[in-house]
Amino acid sequence: MTKSFTLVETLIAIFIFFVIMVGLSSSLVWLYRTHSYAWQQALAVDEARRGIETMVKEIREAKQADNGAYPIELANDKEFIFYSDIDHDGKTERVRYFLGQTNSQTVSQECQTFLKGGSCSVDFSNFLQGIPVSAQVQVSLQGDFGWNNREYADIYADGQLLGRVCRTGCSDCPGSWEGTTVFDISTTTIADNDVSFLADASSRVDPFCPYAMEANFEFSFTENLQDQAHQFKKGVIEPVGDPPAYPTENEKITVLTSYVRNAPPIFEYFDQNGDRITGYPARLSDTKLMKVYLIVNVDPNRPPNEFEIESYVQLRNLKEE
Repeated sequence: MTKSFTLVETLIAIFIFFVIMVGLSSSLVWLYRTHSYAWQQALAVDEARRGIETMVKEIREAKQADNGAYPIELANDKEFIFYSDIDHDGKTERVRYFLGQTNSQTVSQECQTFLKGGSCSVDFSNFLQGIPVSAQVQVSLQGDFGWNNREYADIYADGQLLGRVCRTGCSDCPGSWEGTTVFDISTTTIADNDVSFLADASSRVDPFCPYAMEANFEFSFTENLQDQAHQFKKGVIEPVGDPPAYPTENEKITVLTSYVRNAPPIFEYFDQNGDRITGYPARLSDTKLMKVYLIVNVDPNRPPNEFEIESYVQLRNLKEE
């Protein structure tokens, strides 16, 4: 007599098979993702390590620029600029290693008022692409400002008084900008991507120039671009012309790794006694030893753990200075 499975037994067998296949598939997917992430992490670490090794060699041979500039141009926590013949062609390149991307811009607008003791304003908006780091405005005036201490203009940013321009030293209808003053602006003021500047003339300013007042606002700001915050980069400028120059628009930038997770300092600086240097101008004049420190991780929310790269480099050509 042939024994057959009942419907219930068949359904149970199918269910068990399904559970096994789902578990096997999940395990395979997990293994694939883990292997893929580990491979990406290993690749990122290798890229960063090779970049650091190259950087150390180039920094070790830092030398005077072809235009006579000192071997070190900038020594910040996350940016280091120096001069070195990195391709051994007899010409000294300007080399920049830096974390993330800083964007700086300057925009300007003018306004006029034809009223006695009048005011005028300008508005800047939609200028930010990242997070503001610093900002300032340079204000220049012309008009009826020849009466010291009585003819001047108060300058405001979003309703906050910055200071006065042309309180002294300005003249009536000069035909050119004067009283130029630079004011620092809080980054919280521009964080909303909009800022209004107003020049408010004192009551003695009369309209016979033929205007009462004309104001020029040069608004400058620096920002960090968030989409590039974890990128460690290298920029190189070849010298051109005679005498040699290093035009920044000629800088060629490459990304060494896109997965740096530690906050600055990326670079640390030490004097000939091994003491850490924290400020300017000592970082430029006294640096003899540098430390480079990176934490690399493709995805900080997943294992494996972060990989740390640390290296020290002595600037040979500065040892005896």
